[in-house]
Amino acid sequence: MIEKILTFLATWIIWVISSGGYLGIVLLMAIESACIPLPSEIIMPFAGYLVWKGEMNLLLVATAGAIGCNLGSIVAYEIGKHGGRPLAEKWGRYVLVGPGELDTADRFFQRFGGIAVLIARLLPLIRSFIAFPAGVARMPLVPFHIYTFIGSWPWCFGLAWLGATLGEKWDSDPRVKAAFHSADVVIAVVLLALAGFFVWHRLHGLRKR
Repeated sequence: MIEKILTFLATWIIWVISSGGYLGIVLLMAIESACIPLPSEIIMPFAGYLVWKGEMNLLLVATAGAIGCNLGSIVAYEIGKHGGRPLAEKWGRYVLVGPGELDTADRFFQRFGGIAVLIARLLPLIRSFIAFPAGVARMPLVPFHIYTFIGSWPWCFGLAWLGATLGEKWDSDPRVKAAFHSADVVIAVVLLALAGFFVWHRLHGLRKR
């Protein structure tokens, strides 16, 4: 079941980017930044692969990703600003967002203040949820969007660059190709185990609530 979900998710992401181009990247990264666990670690590397194929530009890919982060963050920010924690806890279960993720983002924001938005955009997991405590704290919108964009752009660029680099080496370096083929099973098992733990952890936490 998990394998089918992952396959569907990856296939859908690839279809959106292939069909929508830069707008597809904006849409997918907006979803990821709206506290919905759609991994940018899949989105941006595939966009980088299209850069390697000559179908996209690396700088534009990173910029589209950062714009998407800003747009999606508006949703999480406004929920935090107008609904607060009770609203997020009530509806978060439907996108597998539990109190643990919100607690982590809250603590991070309280510790670093407004600059936490910039720092968090460079960190896995926290980056998807940091807009919510910023909204709760009613952080001014202009600094919020500036920090979001500045922090998101290097993240998007790095993942896209990685995809472009691996795309190039896949064909040019037989050692990389052989290593990927020989590790296919191990990689698949590890990814499935991590995905299974991710889903179980969130569902278990929500049931405890």
